[in-house]
Amino acid sequence: MNVPTRSKEREVTAISSQTATTATGALPVVEGIVVHGDHRGRTIGFPTANIDCVSTSVADGVYAGWYEGADGLRHQAAVSIGVRPTFKDPIPLRLVEAHLIDFSGDLYGETARVSLVSQLREQRRFDGVDELVRQLTADVDACRRLLGRAG
Repeated sequence: MNVPTRSKEREVTAISSQTATTATGALPVVEGIVVHGDHRGRTIGFPTANIDCVSTSVADGVYAGWYEGADGLRHQAAVSIGVRPTFKDPIPLRLVEAHLIDFSGDLYGETARVSLVSQLREQRRFDGVDELVRQLTADVDACRRLLGRAG
């Protein structure tokens, strides 16, 4: 499926996910400017930094990763790459959205660098927001466990 990009979420029961690496063994990195989205994540308790990148060859899915902003500090992140199938957007855009774990602040306009460590699951459509929130909570818990060991 060819999905437009804006030049920029299987249950997690255990961390047995595959490590995300490139052919050279390096972690895939997504870089771009943090832009305003539609603020859906914020309304359900999972605000995201929407990263405007020209393109990414990384497969759609949910990843554990590290977000590094302009200040050089690294933050654990749950990263979604794809079209958000639960929300049935009229024109589905391929997005890169990073939920910074235990972070609160304004990131708009800063250059972000997200290093993907491991794919947690594929994107899937949920029957409603409650089911999505339960899965996002499990995704964040998985990121904490995984990145706590890799940090």
